[in-house]
Amino acid sequence: MRLTDYTDYALRVLLYLSVRPAGLSTIQEISDAYGISKNHLMKIVQQLGQLGWVETVRGRNGGLRLADKSRALTIGDIVRKTENDFAIVGCFAEMAKEERSCVIQPHCRLRGVLAAARDAFLAELDKHTVGELATPAGDLARLLGIPGIVPESAAAVVPSRAPLTEN
Repeated sequence: MRLTDYTDYALRVLLYLSVRPAGLSTIQEISDAYGISKNHLMKIVQQLGQLGWVETVRGRNGGLRLADKSRALTIGDIVRKTENDFAIVGCFAEMAKEERSCVIQPHCRLRGVLAAARDAFLAELDKHTVGELATPAGDLARLLGIPGIVPESAAAVVPSRAPLTEN
C-alpha cells in the first residue's frame, strides 16, 4: 500500500505538535521543520481542526496545538480519516463500473487475498498511537529544530562528581 502525501503530512503535523512543549506552533514553523509546502499544510491543518485533533487559535498571536485526546489516536484512525481510497485494485471500488468489471470477478479469490492484506496493514497501524511514536520527544524535537526539550540521550548522561574528601 502507498499512502498519499496528504496522509504523510497529517501524520507529520501531529507528531510535530506532540513533541512541542507548551505553547502554540505555526504552520510556517511546521513547514520549515519538514521542508514541505505551507500551502499543503494549511488544508491539512484545517481538516485536523475539524476532526478535533488539533486546536487552532486565530489572531496575531495565534497558532495551533495538539488537542488533549490526540496523543491516544492510533495511526490507523488517522489513515482512515485522511485517505480517500482504499481500493487497491479496480474491483474494490464501491460502485465498480460495468466497463471496468473483471470477467473473473464472480469466482475471483485474489480480491479476498488483497482485502486481507489491506486489513492486516490497517490492523498494524491500529497498534500504534501518536503519543507512542512521539516518545522520546527530545530526539524528535531536536531533529525538528524545536527548542526547549532535552533529548533522552543527553538526559541519561549526568556528569558524576567526585565526593569531597577532607585532607
